[in-house]
Amino acid sequence: MKHILTKLDNGLRLLTVPMPGLESVTVTVWVGVGSRAESDKIAGLSHFLEHMVFKGSKKRPSAKLIAEAVDAIGGEFNAATSKEWTNFYIKARSGSVDLAFDVLSDMVLNPILKSEEIEREKGVILEEMAMYEDTPMVKIGDLFEQLIFKGDSLGRDIIGFEKSVKALKRDDFERYRKSHYYAGNIVVAVAGGVDVKKAQELTKKYFSALQASGKSEEMEYEFQTKQNKPSVFLRNKKNEQGHFILGFLAGERGNKERFAEAVLASILGGGMSSRLFTEVRERRGLAYSVRTSLDRFLDTGEFISYAGVDVAKAQEAIKVVLDEHYKIAGGKHGITVKELKKAKEYIKGHLALSLEDTRDVNSFYGENELMLGKIETPDEVFAGIDKVTIADMVRRAKELFVPERVNLAIIGPFREQAVFEKIIG
Repeated sequence: MKHILTKLDNGLRLLTVPMPGLESVTVTVWVGVGSRAESDKIAGLSHFLEHMVFKGSKKRPSAKLIAEAVDAIGGEFNAATSKEWTNFYIKARSGSVDLAFDVLSDMVLNPILKSEEIEREKGVILEEMAMYEDTPMVKIGDLFEQLIFKGDSLGRDIIGFEKSVKALKRDDFERYRKSHYYAGNIVVAVAGGVDVKKAQELTKKYFSALQASGKSEEMEYEFQTKQNKPSVFLRNKKNEQGHFILGFLAGERGNKERFAEAVLASILGGGMSSRLFTEVRERRGLAYSVRTSLDRFLDTGEFISYAGVDVAKAQEAIKVVLDEHYKIAGGKHGITVKELKKAKEYIKGHLALSLEDTRDVNSFYGENELMLGKIETPDEVFAGIDKVTIADMVRRAKELFVPERVNLAIIGPFREQAVFEKIIG
């Protein structure tokens, strides 16, 4: 899959991924700032700004007018905020790419940010907070990151605090935009049935006037863990089901062990024939949902296993999940060549399928360019996965799955944290 990188005079990068034969195109504006760049005082501002972009722009001064413009071409639009980036996208018919650029650039570069809209939207965000609190399957991830990244902005919820959100004013949004929403910190990614020359012309038309630099030129992060013993975070909540994440720190974005970590995660909990699914659900009936995944940041990462469990069987489930990690690290892995091949094909198959959608292609290329300043093609990923050996995974498991570095976050009708500390200790 071919990609073309173009740089405007102001430093903005355009990444075009032509997909001939497709009738759709996704245009995304990627901004290199997320919640970890915030102080506690303005916590939640990145996410709040994401909301406000949809409330009215210079050309279309209301949420209704923006929505009508996108609906008129049968498109879809949305945005997302992470701890390190924010993005905004429109997916539409290829023939409507001009309007997609017009609407998206105006939203992102010229939001009105009316004070009355900001005050109104605070209520929406507070309700969003309440929704997450009432959704343990989602909230457990926040609790785990509060635990494993304790003392660092990475451990703070993206949505912020109730107090900080209520205190935000229009000036906060303006200062934040001037600091971070500048050309050198933005990537425009276009994927789908689009001509490269057309994408370049539209990007120059709509983004060339953007200021080249901001008040905060680059964000530098260096997370250092101080953990030297197993840690537990228990949230007592009256649920019918218990939810937990057990995990360890892993490598950062682009680290040399990323392929070994990915295959290791696939073997442990990457599908319905993975070790955790087989052992926890099929053989023991301890959980309905169980899976392993990786999250990466610029300076660190996390290797996590999640399970939604029968409350009465939570302790047993945690023991089994932890034991499966330690089996590999302790040399009692029993990983076969057949199992290794299956895990590799699982990863490659999922990536290949995702690259049939213009949004996923946009994310694959756009995030890499924004965060690392380089592109790793699908073929390069496939080659990296193919090179992983059983020895690579066992070595990496020994490095990651250190008993003193295990972390457990759990939500449910549990009262005795010491019980869980004993399990992982």
